[in-house]
Amino acid sequence: MEYKDYYKILGVPKNADLKTIKKAYRELARKYHPDVNKSPGAEARFKEINEAHEVLSDPEKRQKYDMLGSSYAQWQRSGGVPGGFDWSQWMSGRPGGARVEYRDPDSMFSDFFEAIFGGMGFSGGGGSVRFVDFDEMMRGGGGRTGRRRPARGQDYDAQVVISLEEAYHGTTRLLSKDGRRLQVKIPRGARTGTRVRIAGEGGAGPDGQAGDLYLNVTVQEDPRFERQGDDLYEDITLDLYTAVLGGEVQVPTMTGSVTLKVNPGTQPGRLIRLKGRGMPVLKKKDAYGDLYVRVNVEIPTNLSAKERALFKELANIRRQS
Repeated sequence: MEYKDYYKILGVPKNADLKTIKKAYRELARKYHPDVNKSPGAEARFKEINEAHEVLSDPEKRQKYDMLGSSYAQWQRSGGVPGGFDWSQWMSGRPGGARVEYRDPDSMFSDFFEAIFGGMGFSGGGGSVRFVDFDEMMRGGGGRTGRRRPARGQDYDAQVVISLEEAYHGTTRLLSKDGRRLQVKIPRGARTGTRVRIAGEGGAGPDGQAGDLYLNVTVQEDPRFERQGDDLYEDITLDLYTAVLGGEVQVPTMTGSVTLKVNPGTQPGRLIRLKGRGMPVLKKKDAYGDLYVRVNVEIPTNLSAKERALFKELANIRRQS
C-alpha cells in the first residue's frame, strides 16, 4: 500500500493551521471539481484533495496521521525497502479480529484512508447509500452515550458524515444490527448538528424495551458553495467588459446552472440574490433558502498597444465629463 502525503497534496506545510488548510482546499477543489474541470485525471485529483482535507481538518485524524508519517519517515531513514513497512499497527480494525464493513466501490476515499481511518466512526461522502456494521462498532464501545432511562435500554450515538449535495437531496445510510440491515433516511435540509432518531435500536433494556439509536449528522464543506443556515453563497468572476456593459453569465446552483443577468456597472463585491436557490428548509416542504452570488471582477492584463490607447481615450472622456 502506498503512503499518501496529504500535506503535499494540498500544498501546505506540516505546521499549517486550519485556516491555511481550508483555504488551500477550497482553491484546489474549485480548480479540479468534475463539474468545472473535464481534463483526464481531474476527478482522481479532486478525490485526493477531498481526502487530504478530510484528514488534515480533523484534529483526531490529523494527530493519528502525523504519528504515522513520523514512523514512516523514520523507517525510510533507516533504509526501509519498498513494501517493507509494517502497516498492521496503523490499521483501523482491532488486533485479532476482522473488521466487518462493506466498502462502497464509489467511495471518495482511497485504500490508504480506509485502512488507517476506516474505523473512526461512520465515514461518508462517497455515494448516497452506504453500509456500516453497527454491531462491530457497539462491541468496541464506540458511540455509547452512557445515558440510561428507567426500565429502558441504553441510547447510542453514532456519527455520520454527508456531503452538501446529499444534504440538499436527502440521502440514506444502511446499518447492520443483529444480522439485520436497517435503512435510515437522512432528510433534505439536514445540517451539521441534525440528529436522526432510530427508535428501539439502542441497547436492550431489563424489561425488554430497547433504547434508541441517534445518528449525529456532520455536513462536509463544499468547494463551490458556502452554507450559512439555509442560504448558500458562491463566488463568480466577471470579465471587466461584462461588469461595465452588462450581460449574461452561467451560474452553478445545487440543481444545475442557471442564466444570471448582470446589470451594467456591476461593482466588485456585490451580492446578487437568487431567491429559492439555497438549501431546503428542514421539515418545511417546498421551502428553500436563497443563493447569494458574490461578484469578483477580473482586470485585464498584458494589454495591446491599441487596447491601452482605447483605455486612455476612455479615461480622458471620463475626466472631461
